[in-house]
Amino acid sequence: MLTYAILIKIFKDFLSDPKTVIVISNVNIKKNVAISILHVHSGCNILAKTIHHAVNITSTKAELFTIRCGINQAVQVENTTNIIVIIDAIHTVRWIFDSFSHPYQLQSITIAQDLRAFYNKSSNNSIAFWDCPSSEKWIHHLAINKGTKQLYCESSFPCKSSWDFSKKEECDSIIQNWQMTSDYKGNHFLFDDNYLPIKPTYTKDGTWLELIGHSNSLCARATRAITNHASIGNYCLRFFPKENFNCPCRSYPIESRCHILHKCRRYNNYWNPNRESLNHFVTFLEFNPGAYSFHEGIT
Repeated sequence: MLTYAILIKIFKDFLSDPKTVIVISNVNIKKNVAISILHVHSGCNILAKTIHHAVNITSTKAELFTIRCGINQAVQVENTTNIIVIIDAIHTVRWIFDSFSHPYQLQSITIAQDLRAFYNKSSNNSIAFWDCPSSEKWIHHLAINKGTKQLYCESSFPCKSSWDFSKKEECDSIIQNWQMTSDYKGNHFLFDDNYLPIKPTYTKDGTWLELIGHSNSLCARATRAITNHASIGNYCLRFFPKENFNCPCRSYPIESRCHILHKCRRYNNYWNPNRESLNHFVTFLEFNPGAYSFHEGIT
């Protein structure tokens, strides 16, 4: 990520180089309409200003399409040896170089073809991707960012939805239903380091997957605890209300998630009063492999 001061200096240096083409883009989505604006600079001139809009696509696909258009124009500029692409969603760039099957292959293949032709001209040619968050309010990117927010496009005919957009809608619906359930409102217990509730999300590997995704068993036990669907007395009580669900430690009438995390004598391998924060919760599970496990004799 480049700071405002560094961007100003570097941009001026490259702007005076006639062999460098600078591509600046931004995407904004309003009411399922993705609006992207692209500016292409060479020397002290703006070679192109383009506006694109599409309905029912994700921001990632819109960003990649805009990058594709910018690179396509840049490689056609005569005597270009350097290309700099400045965006505020640098994570989308990884899809360009992902060789596995993914929903954005059309964009990445087209970009790869343009870059292959660009490098065939000279092995010394180069391309760089710079991350410039909108919060930096860099003047050249800010103008584009404002433009995407001020423009308004509305589809006048029925439009198909892309596969990744349909997947996003389905995931959004699942999360919305999850948040509306009484179980989420009444028993939500995970917090971040600032003790603010962690909201479920699937973007950028989700909220907690980066901490628990390295182990299948840890991920499974964490999921049981997070969803409150673990093999413990409090959960089984819903289906067999007449059974006895005392905690095996015999110090609590019903074995609950809160009791396991804070009071149960069987799980004292890690102690911290902030076990409801995500980091300490994961550490608790790592030190207590029997917690929320289906192994016989362990709840």
